[in-house]
Amino acid sequence: MIGPGILVAATGVGAGDLATGALTGSKLGLAILWAVLVGAFLKYVLSEGLTRWQLATGDTLLEGCVKHFGRPVQWIFLVYLVVWSFLVGMALMSACGVASHAIFPLIGPQQDKIIYGIIHSAIAYTLVRLGGYQVFEKVMSVCIGIMFLVVVSTTIALFPPLKEIALGLFIPSIPQMDGEGLDWTIALLGGIGGSLTVVCYGYWIREENRHGTEDLKTCRIDLAAGYTMTAIFGICMVIIGHSLGAIEGGGATLVIKIADFLKGEFGGMGSVVKWAFLMGAWGAIFSSLLGVWQCIPYLFADFCLLANEQKSGGDRQKVDTKSFPYQAFLLGIATLPIIGMVSVNFTQAQKIYAIVGAFFIPMLALALFILNGSAKRISSEYKNSILTSAILAITFLFFIWAGWLGIQSKL
Repeated sequence: MIGPGILVAATGVGAGDLATGALTGSKLGLAILWAVLVGAFLKYVLSEGLTRWQLATGDTLLEGCVKHFGRPVQWIFLVYLVVWSFLVGMALMSACGVASHAIFPLIGPQQDKIIYGIIHSAIAYTLVRLGGYQVFEKVMSVCIGIMFLVVVSTTIALFPPLKEIALGLFIPSIPQMDGEGLDWTIALLGGIGGSLTVVCYGYWIREENRHGTEDLKTCRIDLAAGYTMTAIFGICMVIIGHSLGAIEGGGATLVIKIADFLKGEFGGMGSVVKWAFLMGAWGAIFSSLLGVWQCIPYLFADFCLLANEQKSGGDRQKVDTKSFPYQAFLLGIATLPIIGMVSVNFTQAQKIYAIVGAFFIPMLALALFILNGSAKRISSEYKNSILTSAILAITFLFFIWAGWLGIQSKL
C-alpha cells in the first residue's frame, strides 16, 4: 500500500535536505522543529492534489496543464526539465562521489568524486534499464531502510531532551540568530520533500495499477506514510545538528563533517557510529539519485506522447518505460551531467539551480489551485475544498518568497 509513498520519501531526501536540517538545528536549536512538520504537510497537500486530479480525470498533471493552459506550457516545461535534470544529475553524482570517497578513498577527493559519481550513475542506469519498476522499488526500499535505521538510531543515541523536542514540535517560534532566524526557517520549510520529483508520484501509482477514484483513499494513506517518514528524517537531522553544536558547510561535504563530529561524541564507539552514519547518508544520497534516474524520464516520455498526439490527432497512449523517449532521456541523465562534473564551475551551477529550482513548487501550487478549483475541469465531488484552496494559495505565496530568498543567498 505504501510503496510509491516510500519512493517519494527516498527520492525527496538527499544530501541537501540532510545538510539543511542539520545546519538549521545547529543555528536555531530545537525550537524550529515545527517547521519540518509544516514543510512536509505542504508537500503532502501538493501531492494529494495532483493525485486527486489524475485519478478523477485520467490525465497526468502535465497533460492537464497543456490541455487547459495551452501548448506554450508544454515547451516551457521541456526547457525547464532539461536544465533541471542536468543540474540535479550533476549535483547527485557529485554527492555520491563525496560520500563514497569518505567511506572508501581511492586516489584523492576530486578524482574520487568523479570516479564514484560515474560508477553510481552507471549502477542506477543499469538497475532502471534492466530491472524495471519492481527491482527499482525493492532497491529503493533497502536504501531508505538503511537511511531510516541509521539516522533514527543515531538521534536516539544522542539522548536529546524530550521536553524541548515536544515544545519545538507543537509551539511554533522562530529564534533570532543575528537576524537570520527567519531565513533559516524558510530554508527548512522549503527544503522538505523534493521539488520536480513530487510530480512523479502520478506515474508511480500507475505502475501500481491505481487508476480510478476508488484508489484515492489508498493513495492518501500512502502519501501520509511517505511524508511522515520524510518529516522524521528532517526532525532527526535538526536534533543531530543541535546536539553537535557549531557546524559549517553544505551538501554531502557537511554530511561528512557530521560523521566526524559523531565520532568524537561517542568515544570508544565513535568509529562505529561514524561509519554507520556515513552508510546511512550514502543510502539517502544514492536513493535520491536512483529515484531521479527512474522517475524524471517519465516526464520526458509524457511530453513526447503529448507532442505526438497533437501532431497525429490520434488517441494518446500511456507512458511506457520501454519506449524510446524514456530510454533516451534515461541515458542522457545518466551520462551528460558527467560533463558538468568535469568542466562546469560547481558554484555557478548551484546558483543556476537555485534560480531554476525556486520556480517549480509555487507553479505547481498555482496549477493545482486552478485545475482542481473548478468543477468544469474536475468533478464537483473531487474539486478543492475551501480549506485546500486556501492552503494552496498560502503555499504559492510562501514558496515564491522562499524561492526569492534562496536566489538572493546564491547571488
